[in-house]
Amino acid sequence: MKIKEIDKLKKEIEKILSDNKATEIKSIDLKNKTSIADFMIIASGHSSKHIQSLAEILLDKLKKNGINNCHLEGKNSSDWKLIDAFDIIVHIFHPEKRKFYELEKMWSELIPKERLVL
Repeated sequence: MKIKEIDKLKKEIEKILSDNKATEIKSIDLKNKTSIADFMIIASGHSSKHIQSLAEILLDKLKKNGINNCHLEGKNSSDWKLIDAFDIIVHIFHPEKRKFYELEKMWSELIPKERLVL
């Protein structure tokens, strides 16, 4: 995907999450930190059903927009879902799990160049 397409997709994902009552939606630019994705979006749901619904709605809307083969992790988890939309990774957490894992803190910190190579 081109950078403009990725930015457009990121904004669309943020809007879908916001429209469906996800909270604390944060985007982290990963471009100079890792090659796994360009962005990570982290959001919270208020219950296990809400988290599941957010993941299903997001997957459905991505498919309708021609982004097929997105991968869902955490199908059996009640407090976390991950959607791999290729250039964008979306985490949807229960607030307690989100606080425990602190992904924002981990991925927002500057990573020394020598640690970038995996």
